[in-house]
Amino acid sequence: MAAPKRGRNASAQSKPGRSLALILIAMVALTGGMFLSGHTTPRLGIDLAGGTSITLRAETEPGQESAINKTNMDTAVEIMNRRVNGLGVSEAEVQTQGDANIIVNIPKGTNSKEAQDQVGTTAKLYFRPVLTTELSAGTPTSPSPSPSSGASDKATDGAKDEKATSSGSPSATPSSTSTTQGRVVTDALKADADATPSTNPSGSGSPAASPPASGGATDDATSKLQAEYAALDCTNPKVRAEAGKGTKPTDPTVACGNSSGQWQKYILGPAAVDGTDVDKAQAVFQTTTAAGWTVTMDFTGSGTKKFADITGRLAQNQPPQNQFAIVLDGEVVSDPRVSQALTTGNAEISGSFTQEEAQGLANMLSYGALPLSFKEDSVTTVTAALGGEQLHAGLIAGAIGLALVVLYLLVYYRGLSFIAVASLLVSAALTYVIMSLLGPAIGFALNLPAVCGAIVAIGITADSFIVYFERVRDEIREGRTLRPAVERAWPRARRTILVSDFVSFLAAAVLFIVTVGKVQGFAFTLGLTTLLDVVVVFLFTKPLLTLMARRNFFASGHKWSGLDPKALGAKPPLRRTRRSAPTAGPVDPKEA
Repeated sequence: MAAPKRGRNASAQSKPGRSLALILIAMVALTGGMFLSGHTTPRLGIDLAGGTSITLRAETEPGQESAINKTNMDTAVEIMNRRVNGLGVSEAEVQTQGDANIIVNIPKGTNSKEAQDQVGTTAKLYFRPVLTTELSAGTPTSPSPSPSSGASDKATDGAKDEKATSSGSPSATPSSTSTTQGRVVTDALKADADATPSTNPSGSGSPAASPPASGGATDDATSKLQAEYAALDCTNPKVRAEAGKGTKPTDPTVACGNSSGQWQKYILGPAAVDGTDVDKAQAVFQTTTAAGWTVTMDFTGSGTKKFADITGRLAQNQPPQNQFAIVLDGEVVSDPRVSQALTTGNAEISGSFTQEEAQGLANMLSYGALPLSFKEDSVTTVTAALGGEQLHAGLIAGAIGLALVVLYLLVYYRGLSFIAVASLLVSAALTYVIMSLLGPAIGFALNLPAVCGAIVAIGITADSFIVYFERVRDEIREGRTLRPAVERAWPRARRTILVSDFVSFLAAAVLFIVTVGKVQGFAFTLGLTTLLDVVVVFLFTKPLLTLMARRNFFASGHKWSGLDPKALGAKPPLRRTRRSAPTAGPVDPKEA
C-alpha cells in the first residue's frame, strides 16, 4: 500500500524549528545591536525625563499689529516644528498658547541647545551685500583671491575659508586704517545705492577712493554707521544681540557672524533678497566636483531675478564686496563669495562643511522666513518628578493588567497558557529592544501616551492567541485529535488575526498622520506592537504549539492541558467506514 502524499502544509509544519530558530536569531541580533550601540534603555520623552521649555512671544512691526492672527501663528508653529525635526529631534512639542505665544518643549537627551538656537532664531531671513568686514578684535584680515568662475552656478562659502576684508589695504598702517575704512564705507554705500560696482583697479582689496556721498542726512547716516561699526564688539553677547536691532531691510546695517570660532563684524548693505524668495534648500554630499557637503538653494520666480541682480553686481567687485551675507535675526550665518552672476534660479554654497553644519544652514535657509518675529520670553527646565510618578503609576497599571491576563489564561487555558505567556514575553522583549534602538536611530522618545499604547498592546496580542486557541478547541470538539486540529485551525485563525491586526494598524497609522505631539507617541507604539504581534504569532506561537502538540501531555488531552476532549464536550472520534467490495458471479436467491 502506497504511503499518503504529504502536502505543502504538512511538509512546512513538520519543521517548526526553522521558524523558532529564525525569531531567536532575530532577537539575538537585535539585542546584540542594542548593547553594541550603548543604548540599552528607551529614550524618554520630556514628560518622563524632563527637558527644556521655551516660551516665545510674537511681536510685530509698528502699524502691522494685525499680523498676529491665527493663520500666521499656525504657520509659525509649522515652520518651527519643521526646524526642530530638521535637527532630528523627535517628540518635541510646538504649540500655541493664547493669541500671541508659542511654547516649544524639547526633551532631554537631544541637542536642546542647538534646537533652542534655531527655534529662537525667529526673525526674517535676508541676503545682504557685504560692504566691509573684519575680525571683531579690530585686526583686519588679509584679502584672499576671488575664486575663479565655474561652469555651473556656485557660491563659495567664505565662512569656511580665509576671510577677505576691505578694512584697508594689507600694507595699511594703523594710523591710516580708520581713514581708509571711512572712505571704503562711504564709497561702498554710494556704490550700492547706485547699483554699480565699486572696484579698485590695483586689486588691493579696497575700493578706489571717491568723494563722500553728498547731502547732510547721508553723511550723518554714514558717520553713525561707521561709529556703530567701530564700537561693535561681537565677542560681547549683549552687544552682539543688539547689533543692527531695529534696522529696516531697506537700510544698511552692522552685524556679527562667527567664522571658524572667530567673531567677525560686518557693515552690510540693504537687503537684496528676502528669505521668502528661497523655495528650497538642502544639504547635499557632492562627489562629482569638489567632494564634500554643500548646500543647494532653489529660488522662487521673483527670487531668481533678485538673486541674479545682486550676484551680477557682486561678481564684479573685489573681496569682500563680492560677498553676500545670509542674515538671520541680525546675525550673519554665512557669507559666500560670488564669482559670476547666478541667473538660473539655483545656487550652491560650498566650503569645508561638516554634515551638521550643512544641514543647519539648509534648515535656516528653508525655514528662516517666519511670518512674525518672536521674542524669547522664558527658558525653563522641566523636571521629570511628576512624569516619574505617572510612569510609576502607569507601569503598576500595566503590571496589574498583565497579571490579570495571565491569571485568566491560567484558569481558562491551563497548559496552553504556557504558550501564551511565552509569546507575550517574546513580544515584550522585541518591543523593548526595538524601542531602545529607535531612540538613537530616528529620535523616538517614549512618553506617557506611548506607555499607554504598549499597555493596550497586551490585550491585542493576547487576543491573537485566544483566536488561535479557540479555533484549535473547536476542531477538537468536532472529534479530531490534536495534531490535525492544530493544522486545520491555523488557516482560519490566521485570516482572523491578520484582519484584526490590519484594522488596529490602520487606526494607528491614521492617528499618527492626523495628530501631533504626544498622541503620535501612542499611535506609533500601537502600530509597532501590532506589527510585532503578527511576527510573534507566525514565527513563535504557531510553531511552538505545533511542537507541543507532539508531546503526550497535550496530545493525550490531559485534563490540565486545556485540550481535554471530555471537558470541551467533543463528539465521538471521526472514523471512516470501509465499504465491502461487490462479489462476482451469481447470487443465491436464498441468501438474497
